[in-house]
Amino acid sequence: MYCEYVNMSQMNKSFLKFITDFGPLVIFFFFYYNNDKNLSVAIPPLIVATLLALLVVWFIEKKIPMMPLLSGILITFFGGLTIYFKDPIFIYIKPTIINILFALALLLGKYFTKEPVLKIIMGKAISLTDIGWELLNRRWIFLFFGLAILNELIWRTQSEEFWVNFKVWGMLPITLIFTGLQIPLINKYKVDE
Repeated sequence: MYCEYVNMSQMNKSFLKFITDFGPLVIFFFFYYNNDKNLSVAIPPLIVATLLALLVVWFIEKKIPMMPLLSGILITFFGGLTIYFKDPIFIYIKPTIINILFALALLLGKYFTKEPVLKIIMGKAISLTDIGWELLNRRWIFLFFGLAILNELIWRTQSEEFWVNFKVWGMLPITLIFTGLQIPLINKYKVDE
């Protein structure tokens, strides 16, 4: 009976995480595509849904993980600037800024922590040699800078609708494929316990 409760509790948390991660995005797409592909109509519900998702996470877990918190702050900030100035450039550059911040955190974090930041973040999940952590950290730095450059190229050369779709259906698969391609490196430098 207790195992069933634990499994249901874990399933509920997984479902809740899925909803809080992707719910705001679904709401954004709903308003964007049902209002003549208008960013100024879709951004306010995105901001509200993002803030509600963060509140739900805090209420359930009594903490908000750093990446969703940072993303929520930036969505609110850049979305607010887009609405206030009636200029989509602010929401266009948000992914660029986020990716540059992540890359710089991984790049410069080592000087403050004396070890790769990824090791601090993921050290409990996997155990790698120091060389393995260095290589993995470096690869993620390149990915984040690459995504920042790619975002700049897309929004400056393509239509708004293309950029909106690419942000989700392009950047997410690139990140997932990149993550999968790191498995050989992880296996090669994995420390046997």
